[in-house]
Amino acid sequence: MSVAAAPTVRRSLRIVATGVRRQPRWFAAAVAGSTVYGVMTALTAWAIGKVTREQVTPAVEAGHATSGQLLATAGWVGGVVLVNLVAVVVRRIAAGYTMYDVAAAYRRDVTRQYLRLPLAWHHRHPSGQLLSNANADVEATWNVFAPLPMALGVVVMLVAGIVQMVVVDPVLALIGLGVFPALFLANAAFQRAMSPRATRAQQLRADVSEVAHESVEAALVVKAMGRESEETERFATVSHRLRDANIAVGRTRGTFDPVIEAIPTLGTLAVLAVGTTRVAGGDLAPAQVVQIAYLISVLAFPVRALGWVLGELPRTVVGWERVDAVLRAQGEMRHGEERLDGSGPSHAVLRDAHYSYDITTEEGEEARSRVVHGVTIDVPAGSTTALVGPTGSGKSTLANLVVRLVDPERGDATIDGVDLRRAARGEVPGTATLVPQQTFLFDDTVRGNVALGAPLPDREVWEALAVAQADSFVRQLEHGLETRVGERGASLSGGQRQRIALARAVARRPRLLVLDDATSAVDPTVEQAILAGLRQSSAGTTVLVVAYRMATITLADQVVFIEHGRVVDHGTHAELLGRCAGYERLVTAYAREAAERAAVAGDEELAR
Repeated sequence: MSVAAAPTVRRSLRIVATGVRRQPRWFAAAVAGSTVYGVMTALTAWAIGKVTREQVTPAVEAGHATSGQLLATAGWVGGVVLVNLVAVVVRRIAAGYTMYDVAAAYRRDVTRQYLRLPLAWHHRHPSGQLLSNANADVEATWNVFAPLPMALGVVVMLVAGIVQMVVVDPVLALIGLGVFPALFLANAAFQRAMSPRATRAQQLRADVSEVAHESVEAALVVKAMGRESEETERFATVSHRLRDANIAVGRTRGTFDPVIEAIPTLGTLAVLAVGTTRVAGGDLAPAQVVQIAYLISVLAFPVRALGWVLGELPRTVVGWERVDAVLRAQGEMRHGEERLDGSGPSHAVLRDAHYSYDITTEEGEEARSRVVHGVTIDVPAGSTTALVGPTGSGKSTLANLVVRLVDPERGDATIDGVDLRRAARGEVPGTATLVPQQTFLFDDTVRGNVALGAPLPDREVWEALAVAQADSFVRQLEHGLETRVGERGASLSGGQRQRIALARAVARRPRLLVLDDATSAVDPTVEQAILAGLRQSSAGTTVLVVAYRMATITLADQVVFIEHGRVVDHGTHAELLGRCAGYERLVTAYAREAAERAAVAGDEELAR
């Protein structure tokens, strides 16, 4: 084994030990079955030698076989084979259970870690990479448990076989033993050549997964922009890289397989050649030659299991490194013990909040981009507050801070005077609800998407749908509340999806409701009806709404104007119109543009 390969083997053995600790009983059963298999395989040669000496040779000399000889032959060989068969079944079942159970356990661990890690961590990692970590990388890590028990049984088999060959005839044993060093050397060379190729193939599988996931997620954009051919080419590029890597793996395997196959055959021929000479000289009996030749041929193939294990070790290391990076990821959203037990509308405050996102520069360097700079916002209990600002000013980030999807780097976020970092787990989601810009519906029924597992009676579901102005179109669906909406709500329009998402939030009767441009896909008339319904039905709810439309803004008790991640001004809509030029310019832009278009159209009419 090369110096470079040795660290890989040591690291992979530590990884295997970690897996064994997860499922020690089934792994022990697999090793026990493999050990019995190894011993019985070696004993098969002894049984064949015995029946050759005691049954076959006398039958050949006599010119006929008796029924007793046939029964004895079948009994000895059949008994050994039957025990061997049971051992193989135990080994395979136990090894398969070990492999799949450990893989399932680590998939659960990875998934729990995804749910535990804060949103800020997910912002830094592509979703395709995360899918690959939970699937392909976990499989690559623990697939080694398929050949490993057999390889351990092979060691026992080799010891038993070598002892048996030496006892039968040391000369032929010496010739036969030359097969095994040759096999080990060939397998070591195979592993050394395979290791970098298998590593690259595993890494490229993750790349293909990332691009495929991104292509599926962006299907609407790709089709709308006519980028099908470019996206196909992008996917083809990474797919061809994986194809070439797999071909390199297959070419390496194809080069070494014939050599490894030929070594035991050559050893068997050498034993037969020398053994025949020794039989002719009267030094050996034919049964002894048959026994050793059979041992060499039957032991050679299982020895290849060691090569299979060596071939899996590089993939085990690569897969583990990618999985372990997730399991060791830092950034846990910590919780305290305080409760948010108020019964009325909540009072939310952001105080001197700062927040930045991790970005990668064109030069490939990691950097921080600050989007919120010392923002202080006071949302009084029972009020409706509108966050207004140009695109990219940090409004969605502020909405995430208020409901503690992320924590401010500096400053505080509080609800009813409780710092959200000190709130107990589940307290913030039980008090505050966010309806985000990007509406997500599960491939479930309307009822399932509104209730999300909560035992809500039909009356409350319909009430929530009515507030969100969704009850009328839901009643027109073929199965009403039991209508499945398809993946991501594909069977509904954008406005319908937003209204069901609003109903989902309202059904929870939150004390703080945050709407991040959650009515952008509905027409202004429906939006006004939704907001009016929220005011009437949410007497116990504080509302913070990211708003663009004048109709939404005028319903707010106070307006906070954000620009470049800072609060520029706050007050009523009328107050800001009178004193804040940036606010006036932004909120009247649509009306001003419409007036200008009308004026141009009037001038053209007069000209005609």
